[in-house]
Amino acid sequence: MELLLKNTSLFLAVFLTGLSAGLFYAWEVSVIPGTKFISDKNYLEVMQSINRAILNPGFFIIFLGSFLLLLSSTFLQYRAAVNLSFWLLLVATVTYLICMGVTAFGNVPLNQGLDSLDLNKLGDYDLINQRNSFEAPWNLLHTFRTVCAVVSFAAVLLGTFLNQIR
Repeated sequence: MELLLKNTSLFLAVFLTGLSAGLFYAWEVSVIPGTKFISDKNYLEVMQSINRAILNPGFFIIFLGSFLLLLSSTFLQYRAAVNLSFWLLLVATVTYLICMGVTAFGNVPLNQGLDSLDLNKLGDYDLINQRNSFEAPWNLLHTFRTVCAVVSFAAVLLGTFLNQIR
């Protein structure tokens, strides 16, 4: 029974972490480049809309579920044997926790600040300033969390592979 729990937890950790890393990576290579050339007001409207829309159960299951399953898998691997698989799962868990921290303490406050703006009341100069104060820091934080999510996914995938061949 414990082996079934360990394998199920590990499978779901890989699956959800892969989805999360894929979401961040896809955003990095499509949305960020795609929004560089739209007007300031359109950019801010799009980001407000996306930031509101992403707060849904599908996102939260992937984003939070990845961490919970990584944590569970790391614990179960520790109980089974402290080996390279355990250490890779620990790296995956800590790296994903960093991704979550960057999101919670970096991207989310920027999103909340943007969400509080009534864009229809801002002039062109204010729109330029708002975009400049949001876009560069948000994109930098997003790139960092993307790297963390991809590293986490690679580590859990490698840890799973090594766990299966021993």
